Amino acid sequence: MSFTDAVKSCFSQYAGFNGRARRSEYWFWYLFSAIVGSVVSIIAKNTSDLVSLVPLVILVPSLAVEFRRLHDTGRSGAFVLLNFIPLIGQIILIIFCVQDSQPGENKYGPNPKGM
Repeated sequence: MSFTDAVKSCFSQYAGFNGRARRSEYWFWYLFSAIVGSVVSIIAKNTSDLVSLVPLVILVPSLAVEFRRLHDTGRSGAFVLLNFIPLIGQIILIIFCVQDSQPGENKYGPNPKGM
C-alpha cells in the first residue's frame, strides 16, 4: 500500500474500528500525521487554535487505524488502552504493531494482504 493509498484508506474509514489494517497503512498514517502536525505548527506559530485543531481532526482516524492494526495481529482493539501506561505501554504497542499480520482470516476479518 502506498502512502497516498494509506491516507485515503484512513480518511475513508474515518471512524471504522472494525476490520484489519496492514502495517503499511498504519505506519504511513502516522507519518502523515507527523508531517501534517509539524507543518501546521510551523505555519501557524501565532494561531494556537489551528495548532490545537489538527490533533482533534486526526484523533479518531488514528485510533481507528490502531484498532484495525491490532486486529490484524489477532489482538483486541482494547490494547489501545496500553497508551495510558507511560513508556512501557507505548513500547508494547509498538511491538504489537510492528508484527506481521496473522495469516488467513481471523475473527476480525480477512487478511488485508489477500493471503
